[in-house]
Amino acid sequence: MKNRMYYLLLPVYLFVVGFVLVVNGVFTGQVTSVSNLVINLMFLLLIGILFLISFSSFFRLNRMTDKLLGEADRIYKAYDGGDHKLWETYRTKSKVFEDEVLDEAFYRYQKKMNSFQTRHGLMGRCEIEDYLNEDMLNQVGMNYYNSAISGTMTGLGILGTFIGLSIGLGSFNGNDIYTISDNVGPLLDGMKVAFHTSVYGILFSLVFQFAYRSLMADAYDKLQEFLAAFRECVEPTVRGTDENAKAMLVYQANMANSMKQMTELLKGEARDQAESLDRMAQRFAARMEEALGADFDRLGQVLQRACKAQEGYADNYRSMADTTKELLLANRALQKALEETMDRQETMARQLSEQAERIDATCNTINEELSNQLYAYAETHDM
Repeated sequence: MKNRMYYLLLPVYLFVVGFVLVVNGVFTGQVTSVSNLVINLMFLLLIGILFLISFSSFFRLNRMTDKLLGEADRIYKAYDGGDHKLWETYRTKSKVFEDEVLDEAFYRYQKKMNSFQTRHGLMGRCEIEDYLNEDMLNQVGMNYYNSAISGTMTGLGILGTFIGLSIGLGSFNGNDIYTISDNVGPLLDGMKVAFHTSVYGILFSLVFQFAYRSLMADAYDKLQEFLAAFRECVEPTVRGTDENAKAMLVYQANMANSMKQMTELLKGEARDQAESLDRMAQRFAARMEEALGADFDRLGQVLQRACKAQEGYADNYRSMADTTKELLLANRALQKALEETMDRQETMARQLSEQAERIDATCNTINEELSNQLYAYAETHDM
């Protein structure tokens, strides 16, 4: 019921109007002071106009917060019904709330979230509170206007007090004890104006302040209920950068391990081949020396040089493996540099998009403020 507390203003206002009419003798046909009645009615008419403007903002705020609460209930029902992937629905859903202000704010949130969507998943996110927040409720509820109404009621009561005293003292012009009694009536009429306007000015101020604070507290509670439901059941999870970096490191470690095994294999095969060839050459040289004598000494030397050449080939294989490892490291550094460049470009793109949205929001705020000021000016001018 907190969101309907402002309905108290209507019976209080009607009661004060009836009280003023009764006190001034309108219903009995014995109007003692026309000026007193006119001043009170003018003040009540001005207060009524201010209340009508506040009522329109209260009605819009109530309708918006009821839409938020209804959507929160639908989210909980869908989630309890087994639908745990609500973001896929809300990511492209249009007219979620059937309210122009809420749908526009949620569309900007969808647009921002979709900018983080990649083929690997959601790489980032923005907070829903950046778009649906208390500032939006304050703007719809005309907080800049309604927060000043309570003080305005008190100020009108004080203004009526001074006007009544001025009227009474202006009519009081007695010079001696015999003429003073003739001017007591106009003085009392002016004091009635002062008393009445002060009483209902303070009364309206207290009732309006109580109703307005209750309404805004209820609106904030409904907003928090919707945000809690959205964060719990709809808001998607983000694939963190740590997970991506971990996957890349695992891939690079596997590649390095494979290259290391290949290098060791090449080194082992070259060494075994050189040793086997050396043993074969020695046995062959020994047998040939036994059979043919010293003519094969040169042949042994040639084979030894061949063994050394084979060892050189093994060194070349090792150099090639080291070069391959360095190439892998260079490739890894290049890949890291490319990732940093892509991250900077994405950050710059997000910053440009956020700046554009802030500029749009500022322009919209300025337009709304100008419209409200023109509307207030037109209302004041009409009054």
